[in-house]
Amino acid sequence: MAETDKARDEFYSEVQEIIEGLSRNLLALDGAVKSGGDDPALVNEAFRAVHTLKGLAGLFGATRMGALSHKLEDVLDHLRLGRMLLSAEVLDVLFLSIDAYHQLLGSEKAGLDQPLSAVDDLLERLDGLGAFARPEGPAGLEYELEPGLLAVLTEYEEHRLRTNIESGLSLYRLRVQFDLATIDKALEDMKARAKKHGEIITYLPTGEAPSPDTIELDLLMASRDDLATLIGSLGADNIVIEEVPRRRSATLPPPFSQTPARISLSPPGGIESLEPPPQDPQASLRSVAQTVRVDIRKLDQLMNIVGELAIVRGMLGRVFERVRADGNRPLATELQRLHRSFERRLSEMQGAILEVRMVPLGQVFDRLARVVRQISRELGKEIRLVITGADTEIDKLIVEELSDPLMHMIRNAIDHGIETSSERTRVGKPTAGTIALNAYQKGNHVMIEIEDDGAGIDADALIERALQLGKLGATDISELSRSDILGLIFVPGLTTRAEAGDLSGRGVGMDVVKTNLSKLGGVIDVQSEAGIGTKMTITLPITLAIVGALIVEVAGQTYAVPMASVSEAIAFEAKGLRRVDGRETMSLRGTTLPVCRLESLLGLRPTSLAPPRQYVVVTTLANRRLGLVVDNLIGQQDIVIKPLGASLRDVRGFAGATELGDQRVGLVLDPAAVIEEVLATIDSVAEGDRDHA
Repeated sequence: MAETDKARDEFYSEVQEIIEGLSRNLLALDGAVKSGGDDPALVNEAFRAVHTLKGLAGLFGATRMGALSHKLEDVLDHLRLGRMLLSAEVLDVLFLSIDAYHQLLGSEKAGLDQPLSAVDDLLERLDGLGAFARPEGPAGLEYELEPGLLAVLTEYEEHRLRTNIESGLSLYRLRVQFDLATIDKALEDMKARAKKHGEIITYLPTGEAPSPDTIELDLLMASRDDLATLIGSLGADNIVIEEVPRRRSATLPPPFSQTPARISLSPPGGIESLEPPPQDPQASLRSVAQTVRVDIRKLDQLMNIVGELAIVRGMLGRVFERVRADGNRPLATELQRLHRSFERRLSEMQGAILEVRMVPLGQVFDRLARVVRQISRELGKEIRLVITGADTEIDKLIVEELSDPLMHMIRNAIDHGIETSSERTRVGKPTAGTIALNAYQKGNHVMIEIEDDGAGIDADALIERALQLGKLGATDISELSRSDILGLIFVPGLTTRAEAGDLSGRGVGMDVVKTNLSKLGGVIDVQSEAGIGTKMTITLPITLAIVGALIVEVAGQTYAVPMASVSEAIAFEAKGLRRVDGRETMSLRGTTLPVCRLESLLGLRPTSLAPPRQYVVVTTLANRRLGLVVDNLIGQQDIVIKPLGASLRDVRGFAGATELGDQRVGLVLDPAAVIEEVLATIDSVAEGDRDHA
């Protein structure tokens, strides 16, 4: 890759990160506005993010992104300086910038230059947000503040000083000593601790550091708390807190003749400071950041290499077994030692690469929060989104593929599930509907729950619609369980809505959601109670990269079953089988386990010699269990799943293929698809109706 290509890839990655951070800031501001206030630090942080975007766009020639950033920067500057009031209507316009940025970024990546009407409309709306002039004079004159401090206040800092004084807050001076090597982190920690008591407006070096390795700063803070409270909460050996007294007269302070030099400590939040004393030049050149961006394709390449090494490990193990069988004990001992060392290092490498691939689900949850706000305002519904488990980690590739299914489910919950305010009031529910988004890890899987307190799914309407579309026969309704009925929402073309709306109701979507989740090795379960609400639970593997697998043999063919879905393997006894509703089952510790003969399911011809003993591999996914009858258990192995290619991509039941060593290639079963295929009764009922017809 050329150097310019790498630079542009870095540009795209950095812009994406800034946009996601801006989205989180706007969501936090929206919450503050709904609670009747705002957060000046968040507004200033959003301003700085857009300012950075403008600079990056100019550097890489992204003129349209630069033009949008310039307009947006002006609006945010008016907001942070109090020339514009932050309201829900202003936030509506600001939220549009997130989608506009995504469109512009997509155009930049594709090298397209066609007009984007959404961006043009947004620029006009930003122009329509008029600012007003605030009558402002010198700030802080009624307090005994050093003229040097007042002289170096930025416009934003002067505005924050004036606003806090007008709000009746008291001013305090905090004299703090910091270690130069850790000043950035220590200063941010200090500001975080102080935030619950008030706002740090600015700070200056005192020039009285006790040693060359430290710096002493005077922090100006506004707070409603008294001095004793601040000392009790913030006081320490290196911190002295004093209240700034008010002036006895309104006499202007004498002019300050010499302005101290500015420095670039570059702390977030719009606060600048002064040049620290000279220090070790090598120390000042060290980067504070300890992270680097890595292209996910490079991680995939590393995963493939690790997969190849896993094959080498297996071959090394077989060589060891042959040498030991030949009686060469010294060489066998040495090979065993090397094999164990290689296996341990390979396991460490595999774990490290997997850890790098893991990202928090909060990345996609933040986008969903923005969608909830937008749709709820479009439909005039009051929605409260509750997110828990956003720090649950999952493979980066799975996160990206989750966005669309989760967005569709959230749209359905708002449009179909949550009632209007008047309907909720009539049935005794709170005016605001609640959607709970929860994620947590369960073994080798990640569970994601989307729950709403809406009207629930109308089971009778589902059955009636399925009958109208010929998806269900009237004679088979009595055979359907509650789970089967709710599963009708995944049948293509089926919707209970009489008229299609702008968001949903066309019968297209939930079947695609289920298909997309199946491609990720996941399943979705539905629970719903009329008048109470609906809960959808998604079960997903943590990663699709390197997985542990149980290697099995069926009719002379070798297959891999991901261990994440295997709970146990037991000996198969044909005499213990019995038929329930036309399906083979067996008893497993007092419970009924459906059984599937893989040989029959895959359409394989049996070998000439019957296997002396067969086994049942018990697969589990969410609350579903299925026993797979196989001829032999070969053993466990870490595998890298490779795609089957375009021609076999749509073959159900297989997640891909893998190399097993000795030039052998095995197909990897998709437990979710197999369980779905065997346990589904709805499709078989509908198929039976069509046959009878």
